[in-house]
Amino acid sequence: MIALDRRTTIAPRLVAAGLFLFAAGCHRGGPAPTPAPARRPAAPPRAGISSGASLIRAMHTRYADDWFHTVTFTQRTTVTLPSGTESVQTWYEAARPPGELRIDIGNPAQGNGILFARDSVFTFSNGKLVRADTGINELLVLAFDAYDQSSAHTEAELRRLGFDLGRFHETTWEGRPVYVIGATAGDTTSKQFWVDRDRLMFVRLLEHTRQGLSDTRFDRFVPAGGGWVAERVEQLVNGRRRVLEEYSNVRANVELSPTLFDPSHWAAAPH
Repeated sequence: MIALDRRTTIAPRLVAAGLFLFAAGCHRGGPAPTPAPARRPAAPPRAGISSGASLIRAMHTRYADDWFHTVTFTQRTTVTLPSGTESVQTWYEAARPPGELRIDIGNPAQGNGILFARDSVFTFSNGKLVRADTGINELLVLAFDAYDQSSAHTEAELRRLGFDLGRFHETTWEGRPVYVIGATAGDTTSKQFWVDRDRLMFVRLLEHTRQGLSDTRFDRFVPAGGGWVAERVEQLVNGRRRVLEEYSNVRANVELSPTLFDPSHWAAAPH
């Protein structure tokens, strides 16, 4: 996931990087449609969805009973540097919604990475803690947590992150109908997120950063447990690709040690 902003640096000499998280991501305060799993057919449009709050409730209601408790995957991260050259790394990610995400950058034995633990962010280099700060990963909230934690908690977090949940409209994205929260029709500059109308899955985030307009896109959804994971996440800044994340070996409901998400056990936790 693309997860960086000016407060968080996740790897030496890497100016910008991903979980979605993804210059979108950590804040204080061509895709072809994927058939739904047989046991969960696509839902028809819901007349009761007319605001951000009602959409968040619908997202939670649709998946809460079946959403995965953990998920792991391998991530190929391609960062386009200001020079135009590309830097490619392999990251290993483990998430335990809500609010917990561990990113090991490169070989986990080297001890480099970042840990999101609820409203805190920890950065490690060579197995040592080098930075601790407060922060919420908004892409983690939108792509994972919203389907697991209470709707009221998600709504509070998104308001804190600066989304105007009362601004709402419908449009299409990549040939599919979507709900847009945070902007009225024709507004592509306000901070906003887009949700696929049929699957009720988060697919796009638009917001202004120091670098310009950031456009983060989630694509190629695959079933994971009773939920979904996008195997392709792309961030564009001012229309040019900055980060591409490609996920493989997606595994849901893997048993993970609680110490994996404990910053005091970063280097020693069984991986």
